[in-house]
Amino acid sequence: MSKLTSDIQKNLELFVAETKETKLVWGLRNEEGWLAVDSTEFEQSEVMPFWSAKEDAVTHNVEEWADFEVLEIPLDIFVEDWLLTLAEDGVLVGTNWNETLEGKEVEPSDLAKMYLS
Repeated sequence: MSKLTSDIQKNLELFVAETKETKLVWGLRNEEGWLAVDSTEFEQSEVMPFWSAKEDAVTHNVEEWADFEVLEIPLDIFVEDWLLTLAEDGVLVGTNWNETLEGKEVEPSDLAKMYLS
């Protein structure tokens, strides 16, 4: 059962807490690459969704995203490599999107700072 709620701030906090604990981040990938979609909050921006629990990523592995695979990324690589690259590319991070695809879209550098606290 998902711990995600309609409170996207709480889902962001859960993302940081759970990934610190498990040392894993979950995303969706197919032959073309990792899932990225247009931001709903910021024009001309892309957002790449990630989850702190595999089950929550699997929830979205349906319909137009059914051809994606749910894959894990070690947290240290996510924080040290991914967040830097995403920041350089101007891609936002979508954290713990719930079943209605609601989730906080954050700047990669802001997310990185949350791991330092």
